Amino acid sequence: MASIAVVYFSGYGHTKKVAEAVAAGAAQVEGAKVDVVAVDAEGNVSDEQFATLDAADAIIFGAPTYMGGVPWQFKKFADASSKRWYVRSWADKIAGGFTNSASLNGDKATTMNWLVTFAMQHGMVWVGANILPANSSKAQRDDLNRMGSFTGLFTQADSDQPADVVPPKGDLATAEAYGKRVAGFAGKR
Repeated sequence: MASIAVVYFSGYGHTKKVAEAVAAGAAQVEGAKVDVVAVDAEGNVSDEQFATLDAADAIIFGAPTYMGGVPWQFKKFADASSKRWYVRSWADKIAGGFTNSASLNGDKATTMNWLVTFAMQHGMVWVGANILPANSSKAQRDDLNRMGSFTGLFTQADSDQPADVVPPKGDLATAEAYGKRVAGFAGKR
């Protein structure tokens, strides 16, 4: 049985909604055990939550894109993981990541590159999206991978809409597909 942990920070609930969709996708893999760990408003996770991450076969990191990068709360969590970095606790675990912002682009790539670098610092094995983008003239808001990301999962939530309305169903379906993909790799180990 593969154990997958989805750890995220969400300032307004949109990234939480994406994290839940990623976790739902991961749970679709037979035998998968999925835990969701929320970084709190002060950038903390408990010792018990760190133990969950330590025990996981795969960790999927999620953060909104604020000002072209991860928010300080997620960075504080990442910095707190340095004791694990030092003893290589997460080395060779499967890793993935996602980000959400109000803009279609919103410099999500810089956030994703930060998440990849963070995972690489820990010696983790990164899994990309492998979903062809919806980039034709017939593409719709509810298509899979409408953001066109291969590195990980990009989603978008209109700034004037609450988390119960956005991200749109295509982004959430892409989140489920990505969670399932990452969990599938964890299950093969």
